[in-house]
Amino acid sequence: MKAFFEAIAYLFEELLFIPLNMLRELELTSWFSANLFNWFFMFIGFVGLFYWLSQLKKFNDNNEEDRDSTAHSFL
Repeated sequence: MKAFFEAIAYLFEELLFIPLNMLRELELTSWFSANLFNWFFMFIGFVGLFYWLSQLKKFNDNNEEDRDSTAHSFL
């Protein structure tokens, strides 16, 4: 069983973290390239935010939302 868990540790520490280890080495030369993952995820978040806001505007323009004060029981 110990060999099984050591194999899992080797997989994660030595193989799956190779791209992140390369980014760690890039940190010494270029801040932007070291934070490329962060920029990528921020871009995905902003695209999702703008899509969500455009969908909210579309439904708001069509007056599809029930704005009556009795629309929700907690109001």
